[in-house]
This record gives sequence, structure tokens and C-alpha cells, in this order.
Amino acid sequence: MDRTVRKLEMLETFNYRHATKEFDPEKKISEEDFQFILEAGRLSPSSGGNEPWRFLVVQSPEFRKKLAPHVSGAMRQLPTSSHFVIILARKGLTFDSPYLIEQQTQILQMPLEVLNKMRPAYEQFYHDLHLDSERTLLDWSSKQTYLALGNMMTAAAHIRVDSSPIEGFDLDAVNNLLQKRGLLGNDEFSLSVMVAFGYRVREGRPKRRRSFKEIAKFV
Repeated sequence: MDRTVRKLEMLETFNYRHATKEFDPEKKISEEDFQFILEAGRLSPSSGGNEPWRFLVVQSPEFRKKLAPHVSGAMRQLPTSSHFVIILARKGLTFDSPYLIEQQTQILQMPLEVLNKMRPAYEQFYHDLHLDSERTLLDWSSKQTYLALGNMMTAAAHIRVDSSPIEGFDLDAVNNLLQKRGLLGNDEFSLSVMVAFGYRVREGRPKRRRSFKEIAKFV
């Protein structure tokens, strides 16, 4: 395919996407299409290839009703979306945590001796980014979940599925609800962000952004 055509198609995708506040409850995303959207999240980049996320697909109407009082930012999306995803961020990812060692040696297939040689560089990386507390480590993981979030929304828009990112929630209340359901592992995860998918009931407003010259600076 011609590069110009590819670029135009991508820009069309970005222009199509908007934060959909209400979905058509009668229209459902096919299993094949939603697997494609999740795959875009799974294949997203992460710092060190650490994949510090988990995607909870909330399809139970009963569970959505329990979530609703604690998610003010999804009052219309929770009851109408075809699929609703809670994105979790992995907690406590220190450079020597068991999860990261497993990720590097088992998933990324880095020899243990190579990982051990890189340990000083990892320590310096954590020092330079001030990753020295439970809060900063969680923030670091949460930042990476937004890469997956963005890719999932873009993939959805590319196949004309609508979406809405959601940050309006009571963090502690939702975490407590998830913990009671055994969805946070052994206290390994915390809520990061949510996103609803479905089909719009009305067209969005024309996309408005600051000018390219105002946003992009070449130095």
C-alpha cells in the first residue's frame, strides 16, 4: 500500500475517534473485533518490556451496577457500553522484584547472567527517575498503562468502534471492590484507568486541537 494512503488512513482514524459519552446499548462488538482491540493493548510498548498491566473486561451487569456508585465519570458509559475495561497497574516493580526477574528471563528470554551484569544500570535507572517509594513505583506503572490505553482506543477507532477513557472514579472504593472479588492478585495490582467501548448514538463534535506550530517545537 502506498505510504501516503497509509498516512491518510491513520489520520482518518485519529479524526474519527472521540470520547463517546453514551453508546447504543443494542449494538455489541463482535468477539473477533474485541480480541483485536485487546491485542493492540497486549502488544503495546512498556519500559523494559515489563508489561506492568492487566486488563479486566467487565461484562457482568451485576458487577457494573456495583461499580457505578464509585465511577462518576462513567454514569452513561457503564450501562450502555458493549465492553467495559478496567486497566490495572502492577505495584512494587523494583529492579530486583521477582516479577521483573521472571519477565526478563522467562518471557524476554534474557540469560540470568546478562541480567545480573545489567543490575547496576537498572539501579541507576531507578535512582535517576526517583523510583524509591510505593507511590512513585505505582505512578511509573500507571504511566505505562496509558500506552496500552491509547493503542486500544486507536485500534478500536480504526475498525470504527467507539471508546471513552475514564478517570472519574473513587480509587480506594473501586480497589476495595476489586480486592473483595480477588481481582487484584495478592495485592499485586491497583486500579489505573478505565475505558468503555461500543458504538456511538450520535456523532461527536468536530475535533479541535491547538495548531501544529503551537504544539511541536524543533530544537
